[in-house]
Amino acid sequence: MNTPLKQHPLDQPAIDENSTLTARALKAMAHPLRWRILCTLGSNELSVGEIVEKTGTSQSNVSQHLEQLRNKNIVTARKEANRVYYRIRNDQLLMLIGTMREVLCPANLDTRESTARNGGGLH
Repeated sequence: MNTPLKQHPLDQPAIDENSTLTARALKAMAHPLRWRILCTLGSNELSVGEIVEKTGTSQSNVSQHLEQLRNKNIVTARKEANRVYYRIRNDQLLMLIGTMREVLCPANLDTRESTARNGGGLH
């Protein structure tokens, strides 16, 4: 039995504005490298250099994408001496990203498709 989503009473202009902001944030996360950066960060705070090392791309490329994520309020930055550290902004975003990984990662999608082909799954 599905339970209805809790909805906050908003007037139409607020819904329109929230929809636009949400779509922009999701679009920012949808880029493959930005998604890899978010998955690399997870619940950690990492320096740009650590992110570069883990993602295997250039510092300028990582910095450019981190700036876009920061502009959409998805990550925050903290400067310490000559290093900048990034982390996912809050626990709600961290949970959302985790849920998206569980639902959308290729291994989970492959399992669902094979279950559906074999007559199982949700109908």
